[in-house]
Amino acid sequence: MLRLGILGLGEGRSTMSAALNSPKWQLKKICDLNESLGRHRMEEFNFPHYTKSYDELLNDPGIDVIGIYTPDKLHAAHVKAALQHGKHVVCTKPFIDDLSDAREILALCESTGKKVFVGQSSRFFEPMRRQRKDFEEGLIGDLVTVEAYYHADHRWFLEKGWSLENAFKWLYGGLSHPVDLVRWYLPDIEEVMGYGMLSPNGKKGGLHHEDTMHFIFRAVDGRVARVSGAYTGPVQPVVRDSEMSCILRASEGCSQADYMDLRYAVTTKTGEEQLITWEHKLKHYFRFEGKSHHAGEYQNYLEYFADAIGNNTTAYPDAREGIGTIALLKAMEESLATRQPVRVDSILKKYGL
Repeated sequence: MLRLGILGLGEGRSTMSAALNSPKWQLKKICDLNESLGRHRMEEFNFPHYTKSYDELLNDPGIDVIGIYTPDKLHAAHVKAALQHGKHVVCTKPFIDDLSDAREILALCESTGKKVFVGQSSRFFEPMRRQRKDFEEGLIGDLVTVEAYYHADHRWFLEKGWSLENAFKWLYGGLSHPVDLVRWYLPDIEEVMGYGMLSPNGKKGGLHHEDTMHFIFRAVDGRVARVSGAYTGPVQPVVRDSEMSCILRASEGCSQADYMDLRYAVTTKTGEEQLITWEHKLKHYFRFEGKSHHAGEYQNYLEYFADAIGNNTTAYPDAREGIGTIALLKAMEESLATRQPVRVDSILKKYGL
């Protein structure tokens, strides 16, 4: 069993549940500067090993891996410290917020031999896993285009003080999910073009940046993809649509994976149409109130990472792929500002990557 320390107990709540319920992990210690939150998690999970000091996690020889679930602006410093102390790392998305940290992180991965895995959780829901499996087995033929979106009524998010800070952007906080799904199938995006706006609800709520966005991507090989996000308005009933979805259109078939609805539809190259759901796994994925936490996918990705460490293979997205996604998001942000196409390599070159 791998021994885990968790830094950040907001989102880290799902990771606590994941580790405590996995045969491949042993939760050793949890950490958060907010002592009242730390004590709440201790009581919630009947888990006694809490500290306010990140140094305690870093210097504990009984911890193999550190899970980082702190605010985006702190990820790079926390990842670097973990690597420097000989720990493997799982870090929530978005991986880092400043690409000037990227070269040092990549160098530390190389020099320490430790693995960094970006917890891009959307890949680890049941519909997305089945869609990937069918694709890799050639069930729909050669990929032509990808469409991915994340449309959700997150007006409740406006009650969180930090969501109204100038630093908060739905581009990174929400759209990074469908962007990652596109990169899973088309990793070599060379150019992006997009438009965005701040919706009436977003303005009323006090948001500073776009909450409604649409983008077109072009890959190096000429294939195109589409990504969209809308976050502060009503959504369709789940019988009609999903909050998050990934659609693959291929030469001989098509598939659609619907995220939280645990629903998957595919038309195979034989013309057969299938609709698959996983209602029997609702308790695995959604263990707390509502669907704001979905610990099952965290358990799925922690066990995937454990296998990669045990077999000395790469767990994707790794640090390099995580950095590539940030570069793409930066290009998207520039396109929103300039209303012009932006090449991803111009962002990479700016940071010597």
